[in-house]
Amino acid sequence: MLNLSDSWSGSFTTRIHKPKGDVDAWVWLSYDQLNLGLLVDLQQIYPTLGLILIESEAKGKSRPYHKQKLALLLSNLRHFAIEAQAQGFPIHYVMTHGNYAEALESLSQHLGPLHSIVQAERSTRQEIQPLLDEGHLTAHPHLGWLTPRAWFSESVGETPPFRMDAFYRKVRKNTGWLMVDGKPIGDKFSFDEANRKPWKGDPLPPTTPKYPIDEIDAEVTDLVERVFSHHPGSVDLSQLPTSKADLDQAMAFAEACLTHFGTFEDAMSSHNRGLFHTRLAPLLNLHRVMPHEAVDLVLASGAELNNVEGFLRQLIWREYVHHVHVVTDGFRTLEVNRSASRRDANWYEVAPIEAELHPNHLQQTFPLPQAYWGKKSGLACLDTSVESVLDDGWTHHIPRLMVLSNIAHLLDVNPRELTDWFHVAFIDAYDWVVEPNVLGMGTFATGSAMMTKPYVAGSAYINRMSDHCSTCSFHPKKTCPISRLYWAYLARHAPEFTGNHRLSMAMRNVAKRSEEQRDLDHATYLKVQQALAQGLTLHPEDQ
Repeated sequence: MLNLSDSWSGSFTTRIHKPKGDVDAWVWLSYDQLNLGLLVDLQQIYPTLGLILIESEAKGKSRPYHKQKLALLLSNLRHFAIEAQAQGFPIHYVMTHGNYAEALESLSQHLGPLHSIVQAERSTRQEIQPLLDEGHLTAHPHLGWLTPRAWFSESVGETPPFRMDAFYRKVRKNTGWLMVDGKPIGDKFSFDEANRKPWKGDPLPPTTPKYPIDEIDAEVTDLVERVFSHHPGSVDLSQLPTSKADLDQAMAFAEACLTHFGTFEDAMSSHNRGLFHTRLAPLLNLHRVMPHEAVDLVLASGAELNNVEGFLRQLIWREYVHHVHVVTDGFRTLEVNRSASRRDANWYEVAPIEAELHPNHLQQTFPLPQAYWGKKSGLACLDTSVESVLDDGWTHHIPRLMVLSNIAHLLDVNPRELTDWFHVAFIDAYDWVVEPNVLGMGTFATGSAMMTKPYVAGSAYINRMSDHCSTCSFHPKKTCPISRLYWAYLARHAPEFTGNHRLSMAMRNVAKRSEEQRDLDHATYLKVQQALAQGLTLHPEDQ
């Protein structure tokens, strides 16, 4: 074990024993590979495996990550180390101010060539590539995915446009999930029409678990609050599972959610942030819970078909975006409009502009408003969703898409800045999942590569699917600026959407608006942009 800083001293370090005995191979498991199931194939080759786990201060400070995100990752990493050691695995637990590549190169000098599992994040793969090239590290397949790349290539292809439906059907047919005699149970693949119900207070969602704080959680909390004190948010690990016992509790909660998950998966509420969402994504993306365990859970749940299919679709969507990200090298191979962007999600007063150009199909350049960091916008839907993110590092997928991404997109916010905000602010966000979801879907920054149309909406959708409008100072039909932002957006980008059959009705409605209405739409857009750029709160009387 390398203990390179007093910042990490404590009871945890005394519980990791110095490795003893012969080890056939040392395997580095990355921060998001916290599952012994990833080693099954390697154990057939090397009967005695030792594990390398690394805490990197440089990685933690590479972006202004939410403190809750850092705490979730570090506490799970430490708990996993203790659990693996109890299973008989020798552990080299490295704590370093530097990065992963530096620590691995140092270890290889006295342990010999090391092994690893192919990393999910492109950024980490890029960092350790020189070690692979020089033979210090050998990478092995990642067993934590449900689908091979071949299924994606055979159903979708490896060049855009990419479409989820063909891949989804391929996965269902190849696995037999919710299939009988080669046909989907219920005679159709999708039950989306049954999964768009707003929640009016009944039925009551399961109570979100409270997890016990142990010594490791307490030490991680102290570490994050001290070492990453300049980062946004705060730490409350009673809200998050970190130990094996916590994982069992989290899975039980997820199972309880599945009864009504699909029916209310698109609903939003200020009274209950999660509703029937399982909150398994942070654990799945760390591989504390393996995706096949989530599949087994939902297929055995006994829930109605629409709820089971809706959850299964989410798991397959996760696979889909991972394949898209890998196939396009993080969208770098796409032929699409691009622009430069700062890379701190507008958190610091001064931040560098990265030389690399990023997808920006509609050439949107407005800076991310400070409303996304907690300045009150006056829009209840936006302020409530941001509050959830700053408190918990989380909100479910509909506020992400139809409030946070929608409003930013209507304002022509730079899509890279919004993507980076999601990346640092959400506890389940990593490059392979956040970039397709925000650049590809939430902002239409990759054009038609992933989506046939942008996901934009006015206040009517938010009013229908949430209770936010009932607490807002704006009236959803009379004074809310979001609908005018919607019309202004369509008019502003009309040349891009001409001929798009999925937007044909919306574009006809834009054309029917009077010149006076169109002028007011555009004036509202400029006024809201200017106010939020200055950190001001919007009021109905100012519209």
